[in-house]
Amino acid sequence: MSEEAEIPADNVEARRFRTIFLSDIHLGSKAAKADFLLDFLRYHDAETIILVGDIVDGWRLKRSWHWPQNCNDVVQKLLRKGRKGARIVYIPGNHDSFMRDYPGVHFGGIEVEMNIIHEAADGKRYLVLHGDEFDVVVRNAKFIAHLGDWAYDMAMLLNVWIAKVRRALGLPYWSFSAWAKQQVKRAVNFIGEFQNVVAEEARRHHVDGVICGHIHHAIIVDIGGTTYINTGDWVESCTAIVEHFDGSMELIRWHNIGHVTPTDGPLVPIRLLTAPIKEPQAA
Repeated sequence: MSEEAEIPADNVEARRFRTIFLSDIHLGSKAAKADFLLDFLRYHDAETIILVGDIVDGWRLKRSWHWPQNCNDVVQKLLRKGRKGARIVYIPGNHDSFMRDYPGVHFGGIEVEMNIIHEAADGKRYLVLHGDEFDVVVRNAKFIAHLGDWAYDMAMLLNVWIAKVRRALGLPYWSFSAWAKQQVKRAVNFIGEFQNVVAEEARRHHVDGVICGHIHHAIIVDIGGTTYINTGDWVESCTAIVEHFDGSMELIRWHNIGHVTPTDGPLVPIRLLTAPIKEPQAA
């Protein structure tokens, strides 16, 4: 992709942050919204970009190779940001666990770390990790985890058909799988327990908060005096966490105006908006 193709539509100026946190992109999965993420990266810059796991979906690539051009475009865009001076840190997750063999190694300017302590501009310290180490299913019963992964694929297949119908009706993107997850009591209970366990890990490290991914549930919430932040994902919610230059954290969602780029078609520059997601402040 040429440099000219990356000029934002309508000369919209990119928003700049101190740090951008992204996770669960799942490049290599047919459900990955690589076009949406590439569009997001055109309009959002940061001094530091932290990739919080499951950037590449090794599980799906092992089953069936799927690596369209937009996956390359996302990788190249990140590398280009690194060449232009952004620090990029890659914290592997369970789907890209092969990267855990290379802690401390740099690939094209991208630093690989198991986890980090991020100090925000306001002095607050955050433990940053993917989070799968606290998922008992993934840790102790991988067969069940992969079975659940298959069911998730089916839900994402439904997403594709629903998205096509909504596009035809001129409606914005909406995730069936994200909605379904919120309706299942066991899933809701699991999310709550996961948040509590990860927040406890942050307290064990004597930090102010934790930033993670893994469960595809974007949120900023206070849990017993510890700030729990989940970046969400780029297969369902299309969300990111950004740190402003005063150290404040914000959860933003990708939005587009007028045209939704089909994930299997050519990338068309889209003017987009981002908006904060209001979340409860206590749990």
